[in-house]
Amino acid sequence: MTCQEFNAFVLAYLADELPAAERSAFEAHLGECPECVEFLKSYRQTIELEKGSFPPGSNGVAGGVPERLVRAILAARPKK
Repeated sequence: MTCQEFNAFVLAYLADELPAAERSAFEAHLGECPECVEFLKSYRQTIELEKGSFPPGSNGVAGGVPERLVRAILAARPKK
């Protein structure tokens, strides 16, 4: 696995959504690449900081975001 491929799988890895083969390759890359270990660490920290920036129970959405905008963003996400 290359660093670029690693980056493509970070979110799925943290969500525990990688199939066993990809997870194995991801973790093997972590064992060989200190830069990606640091990247993963900073990615996790960013997620925790983001969670702490909204009041509990707000689901990460700031008040005043139009529902129509939220629906449009969700509809534009790539399909799995």
